Amino acid sequence: MSFPWAKQYEPTNGLTKFLDEKLPVPRLVYNAVGAGYPVPRNLSYFWNFGVLAGFFLMLQIVTGVVLAMHYAANASVAFATTEHIMRDINWGWLMRYAHANGASFFFIVVYIHIFRGFFYSSYKAPREMIWLLGVVIFLLMMATAFMGYVLPWGQMSFWGAKVITGLFGAIPLVGEPIQVWLLGGFAPDNAALNRFFSLHFLLPFVIMGVVIMHIWALHIPGSSNPTGVEVKSESDTVPFHPYYTAKDGFGLGVILLLFFAMVFFLPNYLGHPDNYIEANPLSTPAHIVPEWYFWPFYAILRAFTFDFILPAKLWGVLGMFAAILMWFFLPWLDKSPVRSGHYRPLFRKFFWFGLIPAMAVLFYCGGAPAEEPFVMLSQIATAYYFLHFLVIIPIVSQVEKPEPLPYSITEAVLGSDKKAVLGENTEPAV
Repeated sequence: MSFPWAKQYEPTNGLTKFLDEKLPVPRLVYNAVGAGYPVPRNLSYFWNFGVLAGFFLMLQIVTGVVLAMHYAANASVAFATTEHIMRDINWGWLMRYAHANGASFFFIVVYIHIFRGFFYSSYKAPREMIWLLGVVIFLLMMATAFMGYVLPWGQMSFWGAKVITGLFGAIPLVGEPIQVWLLGGFAPDNAALNRFFSLHFLLPFVIMGVVIMHIWALHIPGSSNPTGVEVKSESDTVPFHPYYTAKDGFGLGVILLLFFAMVFFLPNYLGHPDNYIEANPLSTPAHIVPEWYFWPFYAILRAFTFDFILPAKLWGVLGMFAAILMWFFLPWLDKSPVRSGHYRPLFRKFFWFGLIPAMAVLFYCGGAPAEEPFVMLSQIATAYYFLHFLVIIPIVSQVEKPEPLPYSITEAVLGSDKKAVLGENTEPAV
């Protein structure tokens, strides 16, 4: 993003001048996250979660590399090496708990980041590419997290791998060959464990590459803001540093307090106790359930219980993937000229009293047994979920009457005083 009022980088000594000429990293950082990057002055704490997601991605990479030094991707010793890390390696327990709970916190901040995007229509022009890359990041996160959950080779790891890869078997003609190709055989074993470990190690670096493109795309139109009104003048912006580095730093401090409280006092709260039992192909757990961040999509998968043209299992697989893939089309489904949900009264009601409760039900039912009333609740919530994005949003965007928008971001912050909005000096001349 280029604004005429953006501060320009000026090297201050011989070393920075040399770097600026030969390898302009300081200029890149200054323009990306420094005083040379003007951002809207009214960003709330909901805009912190992108930075928090980046922090947890780096935490996962660092702790994952350390854990990989001591892990063996072999079905006969994988569970034992996991326990070895926990019991015998110096600070191994901290690395593993930080990695396991870091995955949960990564998904927490990303889910909040996504739903902030839903409410403030962050997918609208000119930011479509930012949104599309964000959905790609989320899909890569889901794949990486699934493969990582298999690696401890506990009961839930083994049976989770068997159930999820078994879903591909529902695809006509090519399903079974794909399943065998994924597993390297007819059941999860050494081949599957090696493949999942290799991809689990690789994909975070792929995610990092897409995150860089995501940030690059963000810097072209600039950040959105709670009003949805574009920047009109210098008075609408402040430099990213020090204003938002301080604000992001505060948000990071708060989330780290919660994170370390979880790591030190409730390290297994978000896990499943059956995963501390070594994988046994001859003993099926009473209730196979994935990690909590997969629950809404697992609930959608189980919501299809009857055959209609296609088998129910195939409908479930299609529904589970469609629940995320349709996010790619949001920029074109929502045709409202207004971005922010604050100025869209009908959209706001459907968001808070429709989508949010439906997602809460899906989260709850995804972790519950596949029995009544949870199956019926999953079906109702799934029906609303698809109706919300495919029917309600397109219709609402056409028929609702938005509330009046402020003239500028400054007006939304300081009120409608003309001198304040235009940045005029209100002090008497001396």
